[in-house]
Amino acid sequence: MSAIPTQLAGVTAVTKANVYFDGNVVSHTVLLPDGVKKSLGLIRPGSYHFGTTVPERMEIVAGTCRVTLDGTTAAKDYPAGTVFEVSGRSGFTIAVAAGLCEYICTFL
Repeated sequence: MSAIPTQLAGVTAVTKANVYFDGNVVSHTVLLPDGVKKSLGLIRPGSYHFGTTVPERMEIVAGTCRVTLDGTTAAKDYPAGTVFEVSGRSGFTIAVAAGLCEYICTFL
């Protein structure tokens, strides 16, 4: 697996933010030249559930989160530098205990 990127070159950034849970989760969409869609975001402390329509890969850039995939009961911690994937037409609960969790989400 490749390293989590520190920058994305040659992208188109969508300036309107994606704001969820009263501003506790905020992201911006970026479109890569090859058509890949990603979002760059941050999560404030709390627990949040997201549904997926397509498969997603979440790369944790900074901070730590705890994730429970829909259909499972086991929660797993993901510190900076780790990755988890979520199936399409599914979902996950992501919790941040303290500080901020920063991520890159790739829509597969």
